[in-house]
Amino acid sequence: MVEALFDRLKAAGADDWDAYIHHPFVAGLADGTLPEASFRHYLGQDYLFLIHFARAYALAAYKSSSLDEIRQAAQGLSTIVDMEMDLHVEFCASWGLTEADMEALPEAAETMAYTRFVLETGLAGDALDLHVALAPCIVGYAEIGAELATAASDDNPYAAWIHMYASDDYQAAAAAERRHLDALFEARAGEGRMSALTRIFNQATRLECAFWQMGLDAGA
Repeated sequence: MVEALFDRLKAAGADDWDAYIHHPFVAGLADGTLPEASFRHYLGQDYLFLIHFARAYALAAYKSSSLDEIRQAAQGLSTIVDMEMDLHVEFCASWGLTEADMEALPEAAETMAYTRFVLETGLAGDALDLHVALAPCIVGYAEIGAELATAASDDNPYAAWIHMYASDDYQAAAAAERRHLDALFEARAGEGRMSALTRIFNQATRLECAFWQMGLDAGA
């Protein structure tokens, strides 16, 4: 059986991936000890982040070479705009953050660095490059949500966030992204590109770590 591209990329950057999914910010979510100031800052920046990631999926549609690829890009865009963003805004309201508040926020350096890296990767490369840059976010959050949900107690203040990413809908979206990576890899003769794709994936993973750290530092 051929190993999935996502699993190969994750294995090639195992240390970076472990640092991402087991970051102290994530550990604080897991046991409910993350400072509220850290989470509020993260929520505001994640709103801005998701807007740019929606733009990235729109770019993925433009970079597509078949109707099936366009449909997959549209599904990713819909996941952000019609599911994740709505849930995010609703969740933020419960923490006293309005959509107007978040729209008025300046982008943190970490938000700008990560989102622009993804967009520039897509502009300079093809759909495969772009989806590899996107994958640590959508698939990584699914992995984190599924892992944390197994032990999240109802009195954990971050339980709703955890269950959002552990939900069947989000897990299905992440699984679809994994399958799409394999299809893109096969269609674009990706084997000879593994070194470059690994660099893209690892850099996106490190930028995910920096995004967690940004939130953690806000509560220090």
